[in-house]
Amino acid sequence: MSNSPFYSEDHGLFRRTVREFVAAEITPHVNDWDEAGGFPRELYRQAGELGLFGVGFAAEYGGLGEHDALLLCIIAEEVARCGAGGVGASLFSNYISAPPIQLAGSDAVKNEVLPGMLTGDIVCALGITEPGGGSDVANLKTTATRTGDHYVVSGQKTFITTGMRADYVTTAVRTGGPGPSGVSLLVIPATVDGFSRTSISKMGWWCSDTATLYFDECPVPAEYLLGVENAGFPIIMNNFNYERLQLIAGMVGAAQVCFDEALAWARDRTTFGQRLADHQVIRHKLVEMDRTINATRAWMELLAWQINQGERPVAEVAECKVQASLTMELCAREAAQILGGASYARGNPVERIYREVRVNAIGGGSEEIMRDLAARQLGI
Repeated sequence: MSNSPFYSEDHGLFRRTVREFVAAEITPHVNDWDEAGGFPRELYRQAGELGLFGVGFAAEYGGLGEHDALLLCIIAEEVARCGAGGVGASLFSNYISAPPIQLAGSDAVKNEVLPGMLTGDIVCALGITEPGGGSDVANLKTTATRTGDHYVVSGQKTFITTGMRADYVTTAVRTGGPGPSGVSLLVIPATVDGFSRTSISKMGWWCSDTATLYFDECPVPAEYLLGVENAGFPIIMNNFNYERLQLIAGMVGAAQVCFDEALAWARDRTTFGQRLADHQVIRHKLVEMDRTINATRAWMELLAWQINQGERPVAEVAECKVQASLTMELCAREAAQILGGASYARGNPVERIYREVRVNAIGGGSEEIMRDLAARQLGI
């Protein structure tokens, strides 16, 4: 358990609840789920019963009310301890797709989507990335043309987490001219005519379904517009801060798994007549892993606390995401070196996490984009 001064007793109780849920309902199954390429839909309902989807959502829809960034960090970090990042990526796609609905959706749309999402009966995905561009959101190509009481949507989205099983997709579309001022957000039901999707096979996150979405002149009722036309870009940008914080927490959790696995192995493994942990080079690897995890976790918790105080540390969150992906990469590499051949066998948590490093270093804003964003925010 974290000893951070930012956490209250309630945070500690919440963490224990999530940790026990993960240990009992997720970790024993992750190898099978990863090999199968997915996990049971029932897991959403189990998580919903515990209130794990409720952070930041109003009580009238079944949420916890308070938008506590520290709770989001706890959820992401503890679920990552199962050793399969694809579980958290898909299970909590609602946290990157549903906040814009609560913020800018009509009462009718909120009542249609949010209660079921919070119980785990409805799954939402976020559709931003396109085949022609990822981080360059301002230049997206998918169009939505107003025709009477509908928008006609045409285009594609790709690398969409939970894209295959999503019931609704919060989708960035172009309703106006070029650049950010022409971007809007539409909630698109997966049942609309002209909508289709295909699955993507990936290096990692095997149990997270990932899809390319196709919109072939899809008629979407105008009531599914979030906010007003051509005002979607600021909503998207604000949403990214929470997504990146969750990614940071997930990477901290994955790095911790690598450290724990390496430490246990080094204590038990005997080489040249002594424990592996008795070799100085191995001890130094373990200390370096622990040092970077502690530094990254402390920074993450500070940023979550600042966000809870109403601050918007955009540059710092971007920098911390880079720090977290480098921490995860270091720990995955060093754990693999300590475990040796065992880390190369399928089913080993270190093997799985090693394959997941790159998606974390790219998704939600690549390391390069994060550095550039931070530079702009700092006025460099």
